[in-house]
Amino acid sequence: MDNSFRKPRRREYLTGEEVERLLAASKSSSRNPVRDYCMLLLMFRHGLRVSELCSIELPDINLETREFHVNRLKGCNGGPHELYNGECPALRAWLAERAKMDPPESCDALFISERRKPLSRVTVWLLINQVAQAAGLEHLEIHPHMLRHSCGYALVNKGTDIRIIQGYLGHRSISSTVRYTTLDRKRFAKLF
Repeated sequence: MDNSFRKPRRREYLTGEEVERLLAASKSSSRNPVRDYCMLLLMFRHGLRVSELCSIELPDINLETREFHVNRLKGCNGGPHELYNGECPALRAWLAERAKMDPPESCDALFISERRKPLSRVTVWLLINQVAQAAGLEHLEIHPHMLRHSCGYALVNKGTDIRIIQGYLGHRSISSTVRYTTLDRKRFAKLF
């Protein structure tokens, strides 16, 4: 079978530099830069699926203990994550903006729309698309799940143990995590 006409497979992750460009663009190109930066930062740093992002509630975040309880979906294991550098200030800034929006007391969603309702998956998709265009990354056809994959690849490239990555991303099966090792540029470094 001749594979010379097969379309090359699209890359499913962003490099560190591309993530930085996306985060920078979120601060300057969206209608709610404080919220959007915070969302993208958490999605990348914690490998969140879009549904997991949309389901974060206020009690899931504890700025005093610097802890974020991640509720994983799709049969994955959730649990506490530490809030890392820059995340607490981003969350504080967003919580201040959110309070100004005066959402109804019944709305516990961390991320809300201008209508003061929980963000939908579609809204997040559209937002990421707009921010990617502003960052000059539209050719990558960025979608929310790419931030989850970017987290996995970034952790592998830092030399993080694969079992730790498995737990961090909530994978029940190691086979879901091993895919991130295929692009680890250091994996063959000390073979000879």
